[in-house]
Amino acid sequence: LWPTVTTARSFLMMGIPGLEALHHWISIPFCALYFMALLGNCMILVIIKKTRSLHKPMYYLLSMLAVTDLGLALCTLPTTLGIFWFNIRRIAFDACLTQMSFIHMLSLIESSVLLAMAFDRFIAISYPLRYQSILTKTTVIKIGLAIILRSVLSFLPVPFLLKRLTYCKKNELSHSFCFHADIMKLACADIKVNLFYGMIILLSTVGMDFFFIALSYILIIKTVIGLVTKDECLKTLNTCVSHICAVLIFFTPMIGLSIIYRFGKNIPPLVNTLVAYTYLIIPPALNPIIYSIKSSHMRGAFLRALRRKS
Repeated sequence: LWPTVTTARSFLMMGIPGLEALHHWISIPFCALYFMALLGNCMILVIIKKTRSLHKPMYYLLSMLAVTDLGLALCTLPTTLGIFWFNIRRIAFDACLTQMSFIHMLSLIESSVLLAMAFDRFIAISYPLRYQSILTKTTVIKIGLAIILRSVLSFLPVPFLLKRLTYCKKNELSHSFCFHADIMKLACADIKVNLFYGMIILLSTVGMDFFFIALSYILIIKTVIGLVTKDECLKTLNTCVSHICAVLIFFTPMIGLSIIYRFGKNIPPLVNTLVAYTYLIIPPALNPIIYSIKSSHMRGAFLRALRRKS
């Protein structure tokens, strides 16, 4: 028999299981990561806006990535630090659905932006003479709007699918933020529709994005192999290093978390928690550093901005 069922009014969020006594100390590296994410992405947006030489498709797409990363950081910051600092665990059902929707939609947007950036690198390397005519400012704006529309429409039914469910008396989530799979598992009703729709979203958005990113790099490698000298090959591939790093730090924990939720019933809760934090906090914190270090244009603009301030 199921436990007592009810219409969910609130959930209890979880910090890091087994380390509750150390939450105040654990909050220090989390604060550092959030600070890096907020400061780094804001600086990228300001530098791109103020530097005319960076008003190019590649950097417009980088701006989209920075805005998305800011959104992801701001989505999880209040509840995560609320638990670590003040042990505020309770979140209203509607507030949880709102946070979940923003987290998942922004994740879908980030996946799509990374695909658009892979397309940008493919055009720049394979068709350099047609690059400016293919990726115009208008085209980039249309790509951005299409990405937002695709993400919102894909995830829009999910909150309504969760609202129709009844929930068990147990209302404890696995993280300090709300995930679709986490909320769904607390339901006492049949969740086959939710599982099926969640899998369809994952495969048709993130799965397709990852496939086409991999395809883009296969075509890029094919083009690079045809270059005359080894130096040309390395110089061309070097323009892709930042993007490859961004793809790896985003997709690796996302795929890991999906596998854990579907097949990892015997995996310790601590592993699940750490993978979730890696997925949502590490990319926003590291992406600005990766692009600042590897992009000479970004690095130069950043140094010029510092010199002007001093």
